[in-house]
Amino acid sequence: MPANANANANANANANANAHDGHDAGSRKVLGLWIYLMSDCILFGSLFASYAVLSGAFAGGPGPKDIFELPYVLAETFMLLLSSITCGYSMLAVHRRDQGAVLRWLSLTFILGAVFIGMEIHEFRHLISLGFGPQRSGFLSGFFALVGTHGLHVASGLLWMAVVLHQAATRGLTPTNVTRLSCLSLFWHFLDLVWICVFTIVYLIGAF
Repeated sequence: MPANANANANANANANANAHDGHDAGSRKVLGLWIYLMSDCILFGSLFASYAVLSGAFAGGPGPKDIFELPYVLAETFMLLLSSITCGYSMLAVHRRDQGAVLRWLSLTFILGAVFIGMEIHEFRHLISLGFGPQRSGFLSGFFALVGTHGLHVASGLLWMAVVLHQAATRGLTPTNVTRLSCLSLFWHFLDLVWICVFTIVYLIGAF
């Protein structure tokens, strides 16, 4: 009996140690993501500063009022902000340990994000077809660099989301997958905040 008691005690200690190690690993991953997001803030800050310097360099070409279609951009914005809401609902489902709801809300988030990217690609193709590509003027170079970089981040987020969706569907809401979902949620909300700045500074102010 003492031997069994010692074995059980050792097993419990090992389980607690593994859980503690898993918690520490998850905390390190979240911390690492925060460090990455801070570096991304510097990147986007530099792009915003570059756009501010170049925003008046039209080189005889079109200005913001000539190329921006606010209703279309508002629809884009609505798609991305709505995806932020659905992403939040998916995290609420994570806390409830409701795997089905997590998959449904995250799938909807993916669809909305994909629609946003499709609309942005359509916008870029339309501008380029009119001869308003990034080489046309300093203003358009700054515009394509800033908005395009954000679009690349959203596309990367969609790829990440597809992988996490597959992992959550096949392996369930394991501690590792919960950490991945938390990091993905932080990244997605960060992109929404950046887009609000893009919409306000580039589109809204530029159109008026």
